[in-house]
Amino acid sequence: MLYRVTGCALVLALLLTGCDPAPQAPDAEETPPSSETPSPPAAWSLVWADEFNDAGLPDSAKWTYDVGGHGWGNNELQYYTERRPENARVEDGHLVITARQEDWDDNDYTSARLVSKQDWTYGRFEVRAQLPSGRGTWPAIWMLPTNDTYGDDYWPDNGEIDIMEHVGYDPDIVHATVHTEAFNHMVGTQKGNATRVDSARTAFNVYAVEWTPGLIRAYVNDRQYFVFGNDHSGDWTKWPFDHPFHLLLNIAVGGAWGGAHGVDPAIWPQELRIDYVRVYKREEP
Repeated sequence: MLYRVTGCALVLALLLTGCDPAPQAPDAEETPPSSETPSPPAAWSLVWADEFNDAGLPDSAKWTYDVGGHGWGNNELQYYTERRPENARVEDGHLVITARQEDWDDNDYTSARLVSKQDWTYGRFEVRAQLPSGRGTWPAIWMLPTNDTYGDDYWPDNGEIDIMEHVGYDPDIVHATVHTEAFNHMVGTQKGNATRVDSARTAFNVYAVEWTPGLIRAYVNDRQYFVFGNDHSGDWTKWPFDHPFHLLLNIAVGGAWGGAHGVDPAIWPQELRIDYVRVYKREEP
């Protein structure tokens, strides 16, 4: 467990997938890179987006920051800063999150963790991104619940949706995972899958999740590689995914999973580049 800082509030939660990652699939079908922006998916309409067209700090109307350097429940090495262009800025039409090797408040690295101010219940969530490279990097595109709705603990009782995770010691293998009270890495029951994306660190690819009342599906460049279903039993320990979630974008350094094979001191700085973030709602028939 850890304290996830959002603004001035401390919320009890767990970061990412901890030390027990989703199954790897090194022999999975290669996913070709996304060369251009795809057309909006049929049956979905765009309701929110950030195209990162205005240079400078990320849009404060759309994003806030998680701030701190207390390990984030995974023995991570970075300090997440706030409104610091060295760690998060918009340039050349991209959001650039940069992890740097530098001393900061008793931490050896700095980075940024952006949190969307908007939240949603259900939708299609797309992020076109180019991932950092090197041992010790741990970028993530993911979602957490906005409210503490179920159970005694914020996490894992209220769920987590990992749209994309990548650990640098296992290059070009990307993971999608969900966590609930019944299915989480603390007890080795998390639900997820992984796929190879040979261009993950050298080109932009579209990472997406479609979340409906019955299913959560994960895609890379519109190729589905993971699905998790609601058994409709009404058991929130298995399906807490019926209340608002917000988006998070970050690079962690080291940690129980990202640093499982150490941290290469020669690779820094490293960047997570994001071309756009788009959220769609399903059109009613």
